[in-house]
Amino acid sequence: MESSQESPMGIVDRMAVRAASAPRSVEEIMKEISIRMKRLPLFVLFLASAPAAMAVGQAAAAPKPAAAVPVPMAKVAVIAFQAAVANTNEFQRDAAVLQKKYDPRRAQLKSLSDEIDTLTKQLQTQGAQLSEAERASRARAIDEKKKKLDRDTQDAQSDFQNDMQQIIGDVAQKVGTLLEEYADKHGYTLVLDEGDQQTQTVLYAVPSMEITKEIVEAYNTKSGVAAPPPEAGSQPDAPQPQPAH
Repeated sequence: MESSQESPMGIVDRMAVRAASAPRSVEEIMKEISIRMKRLPLFVLFLASAPAAMAVGQAAAAPKPAAAVPVPMAKVAVIAFQAAVANTNEFQRDAAVLQKKYDPRRAQLKSLSDEIDTLTKQLQTQGAQLSEAERASRARAIDEKKKKLDRDTQDAQSDFQNDMQQIIGDVAQKVGTLLEEYADKHGYTLVLDEGDQQTQTVLYAVPSMEITKEIVEAYNTKSGVAAPPPEAGSQPDAPQPQPAH
């Protein structure tokens, strides 16, 4: 039976190809997963109910004496999907690699910012001793360097966000597939994304309904990716402009 609900994989696919249009932090990019998942009516996975739906269709096709259609007992689980993706060994490993990839560009931005800061201080302290033409020339040079710093920072942020979006999309897609398999195997008829504090949907659930940890552990086992060192597990930040005085 075809469902009118959009599948979790469809949501993940749309997130993976959506390029960032403005500088955003890793937390904001991760939060987009949860926000987009909630555009579905409660992120429903109709899995175990499929056999019952087929039985209803067969009954409609072949007229029989009226009889009550058995309804499967609901088995509900909740997951913090955003947190599950972020806490997989694979995401943390790839995030650490991304951090190292952008370290040289961060260093370049900082070096240019430091140069602007030095030239600005020199102009402030030596300005009285310079001719008007020299002061104007140095001011223009500083202004050009500031413009370059802004352009380079925006380019670095855009490239970083695109790379991060790709990592999130790839891991989220695979976590979504595993979630469907896990729910089917354990007989869950409904899985809800509880979101985070800013986008909370599930106000209360008994601890036994929470499967975030189980999904992360199952994914780590299936992926075979070892846990990264503690310092490598932190999420990288996009390159930021250094303040120029």
